[in-house]
Amino acid sequence: MAQTEILLPKMGESVAEATIIKWLVEEGQQVEADEPIVEIATDKVDSEVPAPEDGVITKIMVNEGDVVEVGQAIAMFSTDGEAAAAPAAAPAAAAPAPAAAAPSQEVLETVTAPLATAGTAVAKNGPSGRFYSPLVRSIAKEEGISMEELEAVQGSGSEGRVTKKDILAYVANRGNGAAVAAPAPSSNGQAAPAAKVESAPKPAPAPAKVHQGPKVTAGPNDEIVEMDRMRKLIADHMVMSKHTSPHVTSFVEADVTNIVNWRNKMKKEFAEREGGKLTFTPIFMEAVAKAIKDFPGVNASVDGENIILRKEINLGMAAALPSGNLIVPVIKNADRYNMVGLANVVNDLATRARENKLSPDEIQGGTYTVTNVGTFGNVMGTPIINQPQVAILALGAIRKKPAVIETPDGDMLGIRHMMFLSHSYDHRVVDGMLGGSFVRRVADYLEQFDVNRSLW
Repeated sequence: MAQTEILLPKMGESVAEATIIKWLVEEGQQVEADEPIVEIATDKVDSEVPAPEDGVITKIMVNEGDVVEVGQAIAMFSTDGEAAAAPAAAPAAAAPAPAAAAPSQEVLETVTAPLATAGTAVAKNGPSGRFYSPLVRSIAKEEGISMEELEAVQGSGSEGRVTKKDILAYVANRGNGAAVAAPAPSSNGQAAPAAKVESAPKPAPAPAKVHQGPKVTAGPNDEIVEMDRMRKLIADHMVMSKHTSPHVTSFVEADVTNIVNWRNKMKKEFAEREGGKLTFTPIFMEAVAKAIKDFPGVNASVDGENIILRKEINLGMAAALPSGNLIVPVIKNADRYNMVGLANVVNDLATRARENKLSPDEIQGGTYTVTNVGTFGNVMGTPIINQPQVAILALGAIRKKPAVIETPDGDMLGIRHMMFLSHSYDHRVVDGMLGGSFVRRVADYLEQFDVNRSLW
């Protein structure tokens, strides 16, 4: 019988852990290769882990709601069809295994004692029915947090579940008197040790105060809508960006008549040959990639007093989701694509973003971001930098306007397709000359677009 472990796969350079959202299989179930077995969530993306090959899930080693590190075993898998009989034949012997395995790796890395140490254990489900993972229960027990307190903690996980981040932030605020005056009334009658409170992450209290803003009282006719997990992440990221980077925005108006005419001429042929729409986005992305090569200082990040100049041009394209939230899939090495390649990758990422099918790696590693506010009818905007990048470009709506046309025979008025480009940049490292010259160069590439250009 060939038994192997199914590990939480690597999902991007900066992704270290994921939350188990929902198991799609049961112990003893036969699965096929690439069949999804579990749903996971990391930062903004929910994704699925597939079965490595045909076989049987012999043991599920972590529970829904658990936070699991990349490379950690989440299930046992057998390529022998008869292995399914093992759990069924001896359920009593197999039952304790998941309970022992699930917290062992996560809990021991987070707290100094396992779940079975001093204090009263926290129930798996609270009076409200909300599920608490072994990791959260262990931290609550170690810090002397009663079930009544735990039930009051706002959860950012699936279905309002309390995550590791939520409980640690609560512990930090609790220690500062923000949530509870004193820990004495806990169910085990013990006060939370001062050392434990101090060991909680130091940055937790400050962001909570900054991001939440002043206390606001709802009126009798007002509706209170709790932020979902993605909206909370976006809020944190935007406020952090404004506090990190002094934002400056430069504006340029571009004549994109040649682009509009060329796209109108090519979009039908493109749809017939490629099976998708030819939008303006790949044309804009090509111009941005060219301008970055001319002005590499905008393709950078700041590390303390050092500037990291990125050698790869990985363009993020901000996309609005049906939920109203925002996600930024990344076109890796955008400067290496031709127009057809850019068009296809843009369509693919945009479609899968709307369907929530992006992998975590596809929203990581961006070096510069482009957002199209023109899709909402806006003529310009002042976008917020997508940290740790140092600049972002907003594309305004394309509108017909009267404009002066310069000709060898003199100037004349004509109807042209015009748009504004808004370039926000980090004034710590990008000065007005660089930030303004870059967006002007993007406009130049757009205005000089060859209307006779071939796609293939």
